[in-house]
Amino acid sequence: MIPAAGLGYGAAYAHRGAIIRPLLRIRDVAAPGTVYGRAAMPLLGVAPLFVGDHHDRRTFLAVAGGFAAAMAVVGVLIGLFFWWACGGDIRRCRDWRPVRGQAGPVTVAAPVLLRIGVLALVLFPGTFGLYHLVDGAGYDSWLYGD
Repeated sequence: MIPAAGLGYGAAYAHRGAIIRPLLRIRDVAAPGTVYGRAAMPLLGVAPLFVGDHHDRRTFLAVAGGFAAAMAVVGVLIGLFFWWACGGDIRRCRDWRPVRGQAGPVTVAAPVLLRIGVLALVLFPGTFGLYHLVDGAGYDSWLYGD
């Protein structure tokens, strides 16, 4: 028989139904959320160019900014509340199998909501700035629209 210690962290605890990797920390969740938000910014910069009318372009950016602000508030606040309620037992989505009981899914939902909230928190200022840039564009500018 092969000793469990030689198989690595995941194999050593897999037989107990424990989580596969060490528990998450807030910074381990927020850092990828920030990267995802920065990666979404170019998409947000290109998307309004496909909306032709100036009023429609401003409306699109206002709605996208409002949605990002709402998702940032909801995601961060509820994610941090779930994180606090779990008492540090935060799990990754891949650790869904060992989750038991009614309160178990909250341990997976906390990092998901927090990451989405941080993504939206990074996206909101860019949307807000782009809205004001389009709003202040000159009539004959390509940024103004049709």
